[in-house]
This record gives sequence, C-alpha cells and structure tokens, in this order.
Amino acid sequence: MQLWSRSAGRDAAARVARIGARAAHSGSRLWPALAAALALSAAPAYAQAPAAGTFDIEGFVKPDTIGDIKLSPTGEFYAASVPLENETALVIFSRDGLKRTGTFRLGKHNHVDDFQWVSPTRVLMGMAQKLGSRDEPIPTGEIYAINANGSGADVLVGYRVASRGAGTRIQPKKVEDVAAFLVDELPGEERSVVISVQPFTADAYSRAERLDVFTGQRNLIALSPVRNTRFATDNAGVVRFAYGFGSDRLRKLFYRANADAPWKQIAGDDDGVEGMDLPIGFSADDKTAYFRTEHAKGPDAIVAYDVASGKRSELLRDPVADPDRIIYRNDSRVPVGAFFANGKPRTVFFDKNSPEARQYKSLEAAFPGDAVRITSSSADGELSLVEVWNDRNPGDIFLFDNKNKNAAHVISRRTWFDPANMATVKPVELRARDGLALHGYLTLPKGSEGKSLPMVVMPHGGPYNIQDRWQFDDDAQLLAAAGYAVLQVNFRGSSGYGDDFVEAGRRQWGGTMQDDVTDATRWAIAQGIADAGRVCIYGASYGGYAALMGAAREPSLYKCAAGYVGVYDLPLMHTRGDTQDTRSGATYLREWIGAPEAVDKVSPTRLAAQIKVPVFLAAGGEDQRAPQLHSERMEKALREAGVPVESLYYKTEGHGFYEPAHKCEFYSRLLAFLSKSLGGKTAAPAPAAATAAEKK
Repeated sequence: MQLWSRSAGRDAAARVARIGARAAHSGSRLWPALAAALALSAAPAYAQAPAAGTFDIEGFVKPDTIGDIKLSPTGEFYAASVPLENETALVIFSRDGLKRTGTFRLGKHNHVDDFQWVSPTRVLMGMAQKLGSRDEPIPTGEIYAINANGSGADVLVGYRVASRGAGTRIQPKKVEDVAAFLVDELPGEERSVVISVQPFTADAYSRAERLDVFTGQRNLIALSPVRNTRFATDNAGVVRFAYGFGSDRLRKLFYRANADAPWKQIAGDDDGVEGMDLPIGFSADDKTAYFRTEHAKGPDAIVAYDVASGKRSELLRDPVADPDRIIYRNDSRVPVGAFFANGKPRTVFFDKNSPEARQYKSLEAAFPGDAVRITSSSADGELSLVEVWNDRNPGDIFLFDNKNKNAAHVISRRTWFDPANMATVKPVELRARDGLALHGYLTLPKGSEGKSLPMVVMPHGGPYNIQDRWQFDDDAQLLAAAGYAVLQVNFRGSSGYGDDFVEAGRRQWGGTMQDDVTDATRWAIAQGIADAGRVCIYGASYGGYAALMGAAREPSLYKCAAGYVGVYDLPLMHTRGDTQDTRSGATYLREWIGAPEAVDKVSPTRLAAQIKVPVFLAAGGEDQRAPQLHSERMEKALREAGVPVESLYYKTEGHGFYEPAHKCEFYSRLLAFLSKSLGGKTAAPAPAAATAAEKK
C-alpha cells in the first residue's frame, strides 16, 4: 500500500434486500455517532419550499459524511476519515455498538490523506495539506499513529518530531526534516512496517526503512538508485523494485533479486523500449512480478514478469481503457484483477474462477446497475466492507458477512440526497475532427427527454493524467438541478485511455485539447441534445482556462463563460505558483505546457478582445496553484476590451473555496450568471452571506 496519493440511507434497505440476505441496519447509526463525535451539523433543513425558479444548493456544498472507511484486521473496529470544512479527521469506532473509541485531528489545512490498519489495534496515518478544495492534497511526509482506543497518538516521522533534549540518551525517533510514506504494512507483523524516506530537498534520493509503529524507531533496509522513488516489496516485505525520475522527468525502474543483491535497471523512458513498466505486486510465491505496462499505442496492460528468466506474458488488456484500480487478494500483495473505468466501472480478473472473481460476481449481481468495490476485509476474510455507488448516488457502505451472506448498512456518504431525484449520467463517445476517439459523460436533468436543452460544457482540471468518470459529480448534479444538460469530455491529455492519448495533449493548451472540447460541444448540438443558442462553458483550474479559451476561439459557439480558480496568463505559470518551485516542475512546464514565449499567444489574457460574451471569474487569494493574479489580469483585460465581466474573490481561500458561506455564494453567483444567458434556475437565498471583510 502507498500513502500517496463517495448516498441515501433511505434506499439502503432495498439495496440489502437485493442481496437476498437478512438485513441488519444497526450500522446506519454511524453517521449520528460521527456527527456527535466531531460536533458536526445535521443536513440542512428548510422552513419553507424555495421560491419558484430557485432551488436549495446547501446540500451540494456540504462535504461527504466520510472520505474513506476501513475495517480492522479482527473486524472489531472501523476507522474512518471525515472531511470537515478545511481539515480531515480520523475517527475510530467499535463495530459492536458503534462507540467512538478514538479521534485524531491536527487542525486547519491538515488532512488525514490516507490511513491503514497496521495491527488489530493500531492505525498509521499519512498527512497532507491543501489550501483550497480544488487542490490535490500535498503530502507533508508525516506519519502519525493512534491506537484503536484513542491512546498512543503520536507523530512517528516528519518535521514535527521533536527532540527529547540533549540530556537524554533515549531518543528512538530521528529528529530530521524528511518526508516518509508507507510502502508495506507487513500483514502478520504488529510492530513494523516498511516506509520510504527522503530529505526535504527537491528531486531527492530516497531510502527504504523499517519503522516501529509504536516507538518511531527506524532502521535502514535499502537505498534507492533513482530520485523521487517509489519502492515496491514482495510478500515477505523485501524491497525488490525502485521506480522514480530525476529533474529531467525520465522514469527508470530498477530491480534486485533479494535484500543483498545490487540494483539493476530493467526499464526506462530512455531505453528505447516501447512503454514503461510500473510494478503492482507479486505472486504468492514471489516468483512472478506483475506490472502495469504502458504501450506506444493504445491502453496499458497488466503483465506477468518471471523474475528469474525476465519473460513477460500479458494477462489483461482492454481495447479502449487503462486498468484503473488493481484488485488484490485479501490481506496480501497478490494482484488478481482490475477495475476499468470507461463508462460504468467494471471488473476483470486473471482467473474468472478465483474466490475474488466469484465474490465480485455475486456482489455485482446483488447491486445491478451499480458499481461495487470491496474497500477492506478482516484478515480471516469473513467480513468485508463494500462500497456501492452509481451516477445518482455518491455511495453507500455495507458490511458483508461472506460466510453467512448477510449485509448490514453501515453509512451513506450523503443522506440528504435522494438518488431517485438526481440526474442520470450517460457515457458518450464521439470523434474529434482528426478522427481521434473521445469519451465523455452527458448528465441530463431529472425528467428530461434529452432534446434541445440549455447546456453547460464543463472541461475538467488538471489537465494531464486526470479524467472525468461515471460517478456522482457535485457540479454536474448542481447544474442539472438548475435545468441544464452537462457535457464532460475526456479531451486528449486525459488519463485512462493509454499513454499515447496523454502524450497527444503535450503542449496543446489552446490547440488540439481545446479543439476536442469544441468538437464535443458541436457533437451535442448536432445530436439535438443541446439548443445551439443556449450553450455556456464553465470549468475550474485548467477547466477555467479552457472555458475562457473556448470563448476566445469560438465567439459564436458559447453564450457565456465562467472560470473558477483558473489559469489565464500562461507565461505567468513559469514565475508564479508552486509548480515551478522544483527543477522537475520547471521541466514539466516547459515540456508539457510550453516555454513562456510559445504560450503567450494561447493565453486568454492576450485574447480578451476576441471574447464577445459575458464572463464570470472566481478565485482565492491564497491559491498557490493558480494565483489570484491570473483572474485579476483576465478581468482587467476583459474590462479594457469592453467585455461584461463579473468577479468574486476571497483573500482567505485557496485553489477552490472551503468555507460553506463562500461556496454557497460562489454557486449562487454562478447559477445567477448562467441563468442570464441560459434561463435556468437560480439558488434560493442562503441562510447567511459572507461578510465584505472576507472578500478581496
């Protein structure tokens, strides 16, 4: 496992009944227990129905009830990460009686990024920080731990480890500025795990160490032959692979036969061989390693690699999609199958008659039309936590008794949404102007026939190695509730469709990536889905760039454009923001976006005179990924060009707004802005508005 880095309780009974098993719903009390433990507010309640032409949006800005939830090895406890306004806590509950036994939180901007049971009673946590809701969590490299009963909470590795002072010789923890990440929880061992450790310097070399999860004592077990390393272990916990890259961003994969053997490079971006190998696990006897292997053309494959002979054999490869998530044998590092995410997520197994394949087949039959994933299991395999979700439901969690075939509803991600009233999401496929196959999703308002609708085109952020998926998407559902069709397209550069699809987006900001968004928009109009006179474009981060660039390049196609925490002055990316802080980040900017002089001509700030429709901009003063200066320059250029522009800035927000009042105002302003051009519903008045002092 690595520390790098979804509901309506009202239909839970129906879900359980479909299993054909006895329904036990005591677990559904977990949300009230969580709320009490963290002093959280209940779902919004409204004294009266919204006025005609408006709808309540507060449910769309509330965070999920949980982020992740995992069962302890003995099945005695649940551990759950709980998203709050601008932090993420960890809460531990006894499975019997749902009694809170432990809580861990570090405060504002501190997030439990991932966690793992490393013994029947000890949880290890990796921390991250993010200044905005749209930020990718940036791991701090700290590892904390807590006992199931709430005792023993401690930082084991990281910059907050404090010395016990010069007067004591008892100093089990190393006081040093390093970043550490879990590599292997070593199932069966209760005191030790394998971690990777690297100093707080850019593009550093790493070392693998054995960590005592109680004392924090660390012992070196391997040094890396490459920078920015990810290690991979076999089933005995021996570090066998090291994968990484330097400031040139050329990836390399090294292998060693045992703990004492020297490293040998077996793959690399610079070796002239088609595709890179990414290790994902070993067979039970450790004689076969498994790779996710890239190809020069088409999607990635899962490959078996005989470590003795070096012989490779392909096990799984979809004609369209990459493997999305690997499925492992319970309590092991043995991969047995994978999820594929083009359209509704589906599972494929190496051995269709394996226990895991049979278990998934049974669960998928019990929840037709839904996606199903086993998130964790007890060590003996008798109990499994199962997440069930679809396009209208952010997710329900069930405890499944594999022996007696009983299911108990544990918790729903969002009890305040009724899936029956949400919008449906349909996978779509179309061709770009150059013939490239594009995949995306069309969200249609509840009760709509899908014809001649006002539409919002919503390009995703990133833009690289990110993809839109078949799931409950907050923004899409919000816009659908306002009466709009929502079109999301995985333009070239998106992940999920092979390395060559990603590569096709290299240095194509404002180029063929933008053409793909345009072609998808015109496809929806040609299909009769969208009313050609009522189409707007809206996005966040890179999506904000694509929205303003779309309005500049296609002034007659869109009736308005909205950008949220977007980047609009591309040369500015080379001098402001957090990407260019490292040599590898600077290399990324040059190789994937382009040199400053090359991207000037595809910067919306330079093309404001070409925009002929109203624009709405929103940004945060603490945004390090897309500094507010981008939006300020865009607004200034638009005003000078005589383009109608509205703006919303919060000096205390980052790459996406956290504060509920700020989020409510943003979405209220966005809906009001879109309604002027498209005629959709607007937001009902919020209970409270942000004060002027909080704004710019």
